[in-house]
Formats: sequence, C-alpha cells, structure tokens
Amino acid sequence: MSEEREERRKPSEFGTDEDAPPVDEKPYKIIFEANKCFGAGKCAEASRNWELDLETGVAQPRAYFIDESELDENVRAAELCPAKKDRGIIHIIDREKDIEIAPDPHGDGSLSVDW
Repeated sequence: MSEEREERRKPSEFGTDEDAPPVDEKPYKIIFEANKCFGAGKCAEASRNWELDLETGVAQPRAYFIDESELDENVRAAELCPAKKDRGIIHIIDREKDIEIAPDPHGDGSLSVDW
C-alpha cells in the first residue's frame, strides 16, 4: 500500500455520528467543505437537499444523512460542484462500507477532503 493511501483518513473519522440516524435508515452521509464553497449553485440546481444562501454566497445541505431515495440527486450535486478545480467539496459517504462514493477522484473510495 502506498504511503499516500495510508495517510488518507477514512470517512468515518470525520465528524461525529453520535446524533446520526441508524445506518439502515439513512445509509449515506454528506461531508461538506463549506469553507471552500464559492456559491456556483450547481448543487442547488441538481438536488432539493441543497440550498444556496444568496446573502452569504455559500451553499448548505438541508440534511447531512440521506437514504437511498435521495442518493442519486446528492451524488449529482457532488459531481457537478466546480470547487477545488472541479474535484468538488461535497462528499457522499456510504456509511456501511465506510467509503466515499462521490466524487471519489482517487477512484478507491478514500475521502478526498483537504482538511
């Protein structure tokens, strides 16, 4: 295993899930790098879960835990996000598998945040 892969943190290591709904109810989690949002609004166009605050110019999810019925539109929002040179700042995590499913620029399920 490469050193780069070893240094990447697992999605479960970010945030606390103490107040999270059970995995079987909401198997997906959103990790959002809000400090890198520049208000393009692509996420809000793609998903009802995302809203753009016109005063601050920053997007925000309405919910950080989602179920299967909300997955496709949130994955689309993550894929359309142009921040970080089109690598995106919306990360959709499969809580059961503990992997990033979108945008997954590394192609290996590792979390692609810049924290």
